[in-house]
Amino acid sequence: MIRTFDHAVVAVRDLDLAADRMSRLLGRAASWRGVHPGFGSANALFRLDNGYLELLAQRGPGERGAAIARVLGDRGEGLVALAFGTDDIAAVARRLRRRGVAVGEPEAGEGRREETTGSPDSEIVRAWSTLWLPADATRGLPLFAIEHRSPASSLPLEPPAGVPDAAIDALDHVVVVSDDPGASHAIYSDLLGLRLALDRDFEQRGIRICFFRVGGVTIEVAGPRAAASDSRAPDRFGGIAYRVRDIDAIRSRLVADGFDVSGVRSGHKPGTRVCSVRDGTCGVPTLLIEAAKRPE
Repeated sequence: MIRTFDHAVVAVRDLDLAADRMSRLLGRAASWRGVHPGFGSANALFRLDNGYLELLAQRGPGERGAAIARVLGDRGEGLVALAFGTDDIAAVARRLRRRGVAVGEPEAGEGRREETTGSPDSEIVRAWSTLWLPADATRGLPLFAIEHRSPASSLPLEPPAGVPDAAIDALDHVVVVSDDPGASHAIYSDLLGLRLALDRDFEQRGIRICFFRVGGVTIEVAGPRAAASDSRAPDRFGGIAYRVRDIDAIRSRLVADGFDVSGVRSGHKPGTRVCSVRDGTCGVPTLLIEAAKRPE
């Protein structure tokens, strides 16, 4: 049913400014800039090896644009939704209904490339179908399934703008913070059917962490070992971690470009090295992770 982690959606105020910041952070240009006719929104998409990042902004009148404006007014810029990829969105809808989730019918969507962006022979229109899960089934987090109707070539992976090892290549994980990890566990395992890779209590830290794997990306659900008294408190997004090849090269590039980046430190997973990017991330807490080196 669900085959991939498709993309993360980030609400931004100024799409041009945000796209420039994200391009500098990732070390590569946007793969797509487009508008959504009739919906009042525009986006910039940044393809990575295992998914993409969507920057979404208001652009004129429309229901979606108005919703973005409300989110920005309430919480500011940041991560607002996760999309999971499927090649049969009707089957996903049937699965959810069998599990008692009241979902509607999949909705057709279309994005039109801005004339000032993209190569002359790239796709002018991208099409897809989406299926939103109701908020009462997701502990308040905006989650949806998406089936793309356009070829993968319509969203190409742009080459690194400089030294390849100094560009960000892939997503590692997205963090979901929950006051009741047990209840959230059911969303990703039972409703979405994602593979559980880890479910562990960390007694000294007082937390429970569950890792769900899909398409080379991890959804990390973290929260207290004992559920809060009000387990209906909504879940929230905690941030994004990117997988990198050479964390020292990327950190040096970002610092030289004016980003505020922490020093490199050991990660929780043995052998990994991490650093935090503290600004220029469109309101998304951001971690860079270099995997453990394999023996020669």
